Amino acid sequence: MPVADGTIINCFPFPSPHPNILLYTVTYMVDGLKVKGLLAEPKGEEVLEGFLYLRGGINNVGKVRPGRVIQFAAQGFIVFAPFYRGNQGGEGYDDFVGENRHDAYAAFSLLENHSRVKRVHVFGFSRGGLMALWTAISCYNVASLVTWGGVSDATLTYEERVDMRRMLKRVVGGSPSKYPERYDERTPLFHIERITCPVLIIHGVKDQNVSIKHAEKLEKKLLHYKKEVECWYFHEYSHYFPPKINRQTVVNLTYWMKTF
Repeated sequence: MPVADGTIINCFPFPSPHPNILLYTVTYMVDGLKVKGLLAEPKGEEVLEGFLYLRGGINNVGKVRPGRVIQFAAQGFIVFAPFYRGNQGGEGYDDFVGENRHDAYAAFSLLENHSRVKRVHVFGFSRGGLMALWTAISCYNVASLVTWGGVSDATLTYEERVDMRRMLKRVVGGSPSKYPERYDERTPLFHIERITCPVLIIHGVKDQNVSIKHAEKLEKKLLHYKKEVECWYFHEYSHYFPPKINRQTVVNLTYWMKTF
C-alpha cells in the first residue's frame, strides 16, 4: 500500500546550539517521494502551537538554517521546515512551486499529526511566500498565515529578477510570454478567495529581491475578498532586516499568531 503524504519515515537527532530546543532531521513521504526537512521541538511534554516554516530560494540558495528555525521554536512553537524535494538528499526535483507545493501540504499534515501540536500556523519567506499562500489555499484548518518579503506573483518575479530568468526558464520550461499558463499555475493570487485564515504581510519597502508590489498585490486581493489581513510595511528596510529588528519582528509576528 502507498504511504500517506506527511508520514515520517525516519527521524534523527541533529546538533542543536540551543539548550532548550531539540532538532531532528526528518524524512517524510510526499507523492511517493522521500523528502527531507528539519524539525524543532522545545524540550518537555507541553502541547504547543505548530509552525510550518517555508523557506525561500531554490536548491542551495536560501537553504533552511537551524538558527532561524530555532528562533521561532524559542517562541513556544513546534517548527517543521521542509527542504523541498530534490534538496539535501531528498528525492525528486524542485520545480519552483509546481508539484513541489505538495511538499508543503504534506509538511502541514505532518505537524497536524504531531502529538504535541494543537494547531498549525504557516509562514513563508521570499519564494516561500508562494508556498505559504498555496498551503493556506489548499489545506483546511490553517490557524494563520504570515508572509515575510514574500513572492505572490510568479510572472512578476520573472519580470523583476533578470538574474533569475535563466533558472525560471529551465525549471518552468520557458518564459511567461511563451507559457503564461505555467506561471499563472504557480501564482496563488488567482485563488485568494479560498483563504479562510487571518493573514499578516511583512515587507520591506526597499526590497529589491521581492519588490513591495508583491505585498501590495496580495493585500489588494485579500481586501477585495474581504479577508482578514494586516500589513507591516517597513519603509527603511529591504529583503533582509537588521539583526535587532529581525529578532523583534520574530517576537511580534509569533505573538500576532497566538492572538487568534
